Amino acid sequence: MTEKLIRKVWIAVSAAILWGCGDASSYTAVDGVMLGTTLHITADVQGVSAQELYAAAMELDREAKASMSIFDPGSLLSRLNRNETDSVDEHIVRNWTLAREIGALSGGRYDVTVKPLVDAWGFAGRERTAAPNLDSLLEFVGSDKVSVRDGRLVKSDPRVQLDFNSVAKGYTVDRVALLLEEYGAENYLVDIGGEVRCRGVNPHGDPWRIGIERPVDGVAYGQTSEVRVALSGGSLATSGNYRRFFIDAAGNKVAHTIDPRTGRSVVSRLLSATVVADDCARADALATMFMALGAEEALRWVAVHPEAKVLFILADGGEGFETYVSPAMRNLILE
Repeated sequence: MTEKLIRKVWIAVSAAILWGCGDASSYTAVDGVMLGTTLHITADVQGVSAQELYAAAMELDREAKASMSIFDPGSLLSRLNRNETDSVDEHIVRNWTLAREIGALSGGRYDVTVKPLVDAWGFAGRERTAAPNLDSLLEFVGSDKVSVRDGRLVKSDPRVQLDFNSVAKGYTVDRVALLLEEYGAENYLVDIGGEVRCRGVNPHGDPWRIGIERPVDGVAYGQTSEVRVALSGGSLATSGNYRRFFIDAAGNKVAHTIDPRTGRSVVSRLLSATVVADDCARADALATMFMALGAEEALRWVAVHPEAKVLFILADGGEGFETYVSPAMRNLILE
């Protein structure tokens, strides 16, 4: 999708957020592109123009890509993956620490060392392998094969590679939100490609209203909405297998969520997982974790974690959807 088309799509979505919320004159709005996807900011910052705010956000964009991009061969993460350096920065340390925590919660189903598998299946900007040798690749997949010690990444096998795509976007949302707070914002919403963090109220004085997409295969971001969530603080992230996938020669759907235990795509009746958490990095990682668990295991996980705020959209066995809302999430759903 070109930047021009992304911008056209997001203008429609941002209008839906802003209009109907009342007088927006005391709020500054920024629309643009960040991390290769849509960016929207609405905040009551004082003494900062939209142009200045966007420029500051673009500096965070540059830092995130220079640190954690798997698509930029010059990024620190790319160089770590090629063993050209073992020095890590604060962004990689923080995301690695969170990834290890979520990995433990998932029983190993969430693991950021899946990059060799993601590459083999063609979901990291490389041509996919027709018949990847999964047994061979699995030999160097597993978070137990890497650690961070004294500012250095230590691998038990030099072929281990990391992929932070499941957490880096949420982490960057958090950084933009903290930037707004430094600018004095008491009320704001940050949205990068559907990953959201907000605080306070919208321009009409109401909680922020965030739409959750209907999981329709191949539909561009922001084109459909299944339900709406009201938030006055915290973060929301959604992961799904309805945008990044392909159909193999046998007619089977192969989605970008990979099980690090088997090396194969995880496709279940769980079509999307939305998580509300305090910070967006955690919400982002947990949403991916649920997709990796699959429908039945995700539902069992939530049953023993009543504090979890989640919304699952599941296939109903026909052409429709079923929605599961956890008890802790129910009071956030708008009728």
